[in-house]
Amino acid sequence: MERLAHDYIVWNADPTLLSFAGLDIRWYGVLFATAYLLGYQLIHWIYQREGRDSQSLERLSLYLVIGTIVGARLGHCLLYDPTYYLTHPLKILAIWEGGLASHGGGLGIMLALYLHKRQTAESYLWLLDRFAIPTALAGAFIRLGNLFNSEIYGTETSLPWAIVFERIDKLPRHPAQLYEAIAYALVFLLLLTLYRRSDSTAKPGFLFAAFLLTVFSARFAIEFVKEKQASYAIDHWINTGQLLSLPFILAGCVLLIIALRPPRHQSVAHRPD
Repeated sequence: MERLAHDYIVWNADPTLLSFAGLDIRWYGVLFATAYLLGYQLIHWIYQREGRDSQSLERLSLYLVIGTIVGARLGHCLLYDPTYYLTHPLKILAIWEGGLASHGGGLGIMLALYLHKRQTAESYLWLLDRFAIPTALAGAFIRLGNLFNSEIYGTETSLPWAIVFERIDKLPRHPAQLYEAIAYALVFLLLLTLYRRSDSTAKPGFLFAAFLLTVFSARFAIEFVKEKQASYAIDHWINTGQLLSLPFILAGCVLLIIALRPPRHQSVAHRPD
């Protein structure tokens, strides 16, 4: 027997949390800011735990915010809708109209950490390992922001936990945003647990490799139940999000092999007396 739309959860949340003086404060922005603040506190704790100087964190935080937003915006414009934005380049600056891509945001974070590394004595892999932890948490909060915007939703389904996004249509759909939010929250817990184990921190690149493999494997799998986001079609069995995830998964595999490789022990040659 076919289920009716009212048999499912109906989602019609207002993307705007509150408005005053002509200014709208949206759930997405609040959740983004919350992720940033929690991530800052977590990194500060990590620096203190390892006896590192945290004075440069404020400058690095600025780099990260700029890198995340600029990278995510350029990623959306150039990877998901290049024809439109190359035809209307000024629209790239219209970030208030929406459109951020997590793959571009990830690359922006990596670039920000690299710029910071050039100004400090910190190892690039050390930075990538530690910042992977709050990045996974931020991913979960951002996907919750997508839920409030009723965007990045899934394909039609009759599963009992399907959601009708009333601002979009009356069809029951996969709550793809929640799938990703849950996946990234679990990755965060995994990375935090691994970090607290001393043996994982002794292998440079291990945590970052685990981050790349888990986050982008989850993204690859969830894309199968997501509505198309790119403005163009790929004549393959995978979509744009999956295609963009593959290099990150491959990089995670290579980095994991390197991190787990046993150290080379130099043999000491003994000269005869």
